[in-house]
Amino acid sequence: MSLRLHFYGAARTVTGSCYLLETEEARVLIDCGMFQGSKTERELNYQHFPFRAAGIDALCLTHAHIDHSGLVPKLVKAGFDGPIYATGGTADLASIMLPDSGYIQEMEVGQLNRRNSRRGRDTVSPIYTEEDAVASLRQFRPVAYGRWQDIAPGFRARYWNAGHLLGSASVEMEVTHGGGEKPTHLLFSGDIGPDHKLLQPDPEGPRDLDYVVLESTYGDTDRAGTTIERRRRMLRDEVRAAMHPSGVLLIPSFAVERTQELLVDLMELMEAGELPDIPIFIDSPLASKASAIFKRHAGELRNGSDLVQALESRWVRFTETVEQSKAIDRIHSFHIIIAASGMCEAGRIRHHLKAWLWRDEATVLFVGFQAQGTLGRILQDGASKVRIHGEEIKVRARIRTLDLYSGHADGPELKTWLAERLPVRRGVFLVHGEDPALKALQSSLADPERTPDAIIPEIDDVYDLSGEQAVRIDPHEPRLPSSSAGHRDWHNDYAELLLAINDAVEAAADRKAKGVVIRRLRDALKNGSRP
Repeated sequence: MSLRLHFYGAARTVTGSCYLLETEEARVLIDCGMFQGSKTERELNYQHFPFRAAGIDALCLTHAHIDHSGLVPKLVKAGFDGPIYATGGTADLASIMLPDSGYIQEMEVGQLNRRNSRRGRDTVSPIYTEEDAVASLRQFRPVAYGRWQDIAPGFRARYWNAGHLLGSASVEMEVTHGGGEKPTHLLFSGDIGPDHKLLQPDPEGPRDLDYVVLESTYGDTDRAGTTIERRRRMLRDEVRAAMHPSGVLLIPSFAVERTQELLVDLMELMEAGELPDIPIFIDSPLASKASAIFKRHAGELRNGSDLVQALESRWVRFTETVEQSKAIDRIHSFHIIIAASGMCEAGRIRHHLKAWLWRDEATVLFVGFQAQGTLGRILQDGASKVRIHGEEIKVRARIRTLDLYSGHADGPELKTWLAERLPVRRGVFLVHGEDPALKALQSSLADPERTPDAIIPEIDDVYDLSGEQAVRIDPHEPRLPSSSAGHRDWHNDYAELLLAINDAVEAAADRKAKGVVIRRLRDALKNGSRP
């Protein structure tokens, strides 16, 4: 049997990282991540895996972010009983992130089922529970950077620091198949960190490869001239502009690493006198637990001592309980709230947005990537109204973006990283990006004298890697058509339509005019439903 590579996630979209390498002897997964973004994409999390979980021999995780690890408990629940190979840092972070993910699913499904019951709709079950997540942790096998590890018959792997997150790795894979003496040599980049990371080292990796699977989240972006000092100045300016005597600065942020970097920069600015002393609330139980892990690993981090000092500042307050979170609403002076999730799709940030978006003394500052279809992207794109927990909220708050805290390399940095891996003889696959980023990076890499043409796979594509170049095998019907991957969907359009209907009815001059609007809408619906 040939060596085949299946793209089960993060193909023409940023989330859901999941790749399967398959030979006659073994099947190995690289990542098993949760889909985020539009509701159409998120619904894939509830479907059966497009492979038999019990038939997987091993799983290699690049890092602990939920879009790379978030379906591990589901995989185990579905019958996977093999080892999960990850660095020590990834294993430690997964030990808190996966149970937290299960807990959030249980809570949100509980709220949804209460609404469904009132509407006479069927109830649903969470993808997995907190208990399922805890059970999956028993299969983790920590590995060290730079050491070859036999992981399945004919497969061995080696982990390289990717500079993206505590424990993040690019996974080098050697696969022997078909009785050949020379193995096929692959590298899965995972997420590559940028040049200006505060806590992580520069990304590393091997040279002389057959194939590279390369992330491209910011393949169309050039953050030229970015430094930690420039980033801090820009953060200072955003905080100063947000300072209202009775206002708030809301920062939706991933609980792991980005929150910790923000804290260090804010405390440095306050200690230098460039910002006044400001109460900073980290409203995330997960961020609190993650910060404790970062403190334990401080010796492995750049500027680890600065992080420990920031975490122990008297101006930084971690909130654990729901009551503590609600108590923040009673503060009447300027303060900063950093809360998950980073794309505003779940967690406590949605409650804070609900409380503050309609107030012009509030500022919302985005510091990371916002996938198409998420509430964060909708706000970032300038929506005047949004729906949160089924309620219509007017957007009067200032919406700002500071994209210098991204944990991802930009286009030129990705190109440099790939150049340091040369020669790459047989193929480069571009994944983990939306269409503009994928196509921009593909164009910038076009150099037939140095690398093969970069391939942009579709979700569920399969490639035969046995020959001198990758050959696409005719796929089954994909679970997510390319027209849906990484794009807004009908759920987003429906939410906008409801808001537009409310606007039209409210704008009508009197009861008669309102009746005319409603009658026209009904007529349009009747005409639209006729064959």
